[in-house]
Amino acid sequence: MTRTVSDNISYNVLIIDNDQNTVRALLEAFAHRDIRGTVAPNENKALDYLRQNYWNMVFVSHELTAVPTGRNGNGQLLRRIKADRPELPVMMTSELDSAQNALDAIRAGYAEFLAKPLEPKTIENILNIYLPNNKTRTIAAAYDGTKCLYNIIGQSHALAQAVTLSQKVAPTSAPVLITGESGTGKELIAQLIHNKSQRANAPFVKVNCASLSDSLLESELFGHEKGAFTGAAGRHTGRFERAHGGTLLLDEITETRPVFQAQLLRVLEQMDFERVGGSESINVNVRVISTTNKDILREVEKGRFRSDLYYRIAGIRLVVPPLRERKEDLPLLIWHFVNRFSHEAKRKITSIDPVMLDVFAKYHWPGNIRQLRNVIRTSIILGSGATLALTDISWLLDELQQPRPEHKQPADSTLAQLEERAILNTLRHTGGNQTKAAKVLGISDRTLRDKIKRYRSREEMQLTA
Repeated sequence: MTRTVSDNISYNVLIIDNDQNTVRALLEAFAHRDIRGTVAPNENKALDYLRQNYWNMVFVSHELTAVPTGRNGNGQLLRRIKADRPELPVMMTSELDSAQNALDAIRAGYAEFLAKPLEPKTIENILNIYLPNNKTRTIAAAYDGTKCLYNIIGQSHALAQAVTLSQKVAPTSAPVLITGESGTGKELIAQLIHNKSQRANAPFVKVNCASLSDSLLESELFGHEKGAFTGAAGRHTGRFERAHGGTLLLDEITETRPVFQAQLLRVLEQMDFERVGGSESINVNVRVISTTNKDILREVEKGRFRSDLYYRIAGIRLVVPPLRERKEDLPLLIWHFVNRFSHEAKRKITSIDPVMLDVFAKYHWPGNIRQLRNVIRTSIILGSGATLALTDISWLLDELQQPRPEHKQPADSTLAQLEERAILNTLRHTGGNQTKAAKVLGISDRTLRDKIKRYRSREEMQLTA
C-alpha cells in the first residue's frame, strides 16, 4: 500500500492486555489520532506480533504476569522487546498504584508507569510526548505490514519531478542510475522504484560498494564455494543470486575500481556468473539500480570509471535534488524529524523558532537531509521547552551560520576541455601508446583516434589563423 500526500500520520501501537476497560480506553484515544492499535491478550500472542511487525509504542499490562513488579515482573517480556528495539518506548499499566511499583517499573526499563484505570487525559499526554502528530506531507510512501519501507517527505517541484520520473520508469526493466549528493535520499528512490515495479514481491537486495574491497565485493556479489579462500568455511550465496527475480541496488558504484568494473560489466551483460572458487554457471534475472554521489561523467573522463559500464547501468538516469534546491521542504522535514525523535527527550514540541527557520533557509546544507536529521535530533535532545530552537546550542548555531565556501571553477573547465585534458594526460602516462590509453580510459581505439585527430585539426587551424 502506498499513501498519498494527503494522508495523515499513522503509528502502530501494540497493547498487551486482556483487561477490556483498558483496551477500550486506549483504542478510543488512538481512533482520534489515526493510530493503529493491535491487541495481544497474552504474552505468546504478543511475541508473535513483535516478531511479525514494526511498532512505534507498546503498552504492557503488569497483570498478565504472575510475578509482582518488585520481583522482576514482566522482566522477561521487556527484555525480549528491548533486545530487538532498545529505543522502543514501552509503557507499563498496572492496577497496583504505588510509588514503589512505579519506581521498580522505571528501573526495569519501562518508559512510563501508568495506573489503571487509564484516564483519557493521561493517555493523551503520553501520546503527545511519544507519538507526536505534527502534520507533514508525504509525497510517496510504502509499508510492509506495519513496517515503513520508505517515506519521502516534501512538496517541492524538484522533489516531485524526481518522484514522478521514478514512478514512470519503475514498471519497466530498464537499469537505472540514480545520481545525487550524499544524504539526499537516493536509496529511498531506489526502494520506490522496486516497490512500483513488476518485481515488488521479489527480493530487494542492497550492497554498499564503498564499504568493501574488490575481493570482498566479488565474494559478496557472486558468492563463494567452501574452501575458495582462507576462512571460507562453507558455501556463501551472493547477492546477485539472492536478488533473483527482484532488484539489486549497487550503492555508490563509482567507488569500484576499473578492474572489477570489467568483471561486473560481463555479468550485467550476460546475467550469469560463477561463485568464487566454483565452476558452476549460475543464471539470474535481476534488475540493477545503481547510485553515485560523484560526477560520473567526470569519473569516466578521468579513467576511473569505464564508459562501457556507464552506458550499461545508465539505461535511465535520475537526479535526486540537494536540499539547498528544495528549501521549501524544510519545515515539513523538520516536523517529520520532530515526530521521529522527540520521544527520546520526552519533550512535547509545539512550535519552531522563526530564527531557526531563518538560519536553516540561509544555510547551504552540504550534508543534505542526513545532516538536517542530525541537527534536528541534536536540537531536540539538548534544547528544552515546547519551542524547537538553537538558542541553547551556541556551537551548532555558529556552525550553521558559517559562510558558504567558495568553489571557484577554472575558466577552462568545460566538459569538452576536461575530456581533452584527461585523454592527453593518459597518453603521456602510456608513452603515447594509444591502445593502452584507450583501455585505461575505457573507450575504443577508434573513439580515441577520432578525438586525437580532432584535437590536431584544431591546433593546425589555430596555427594558420
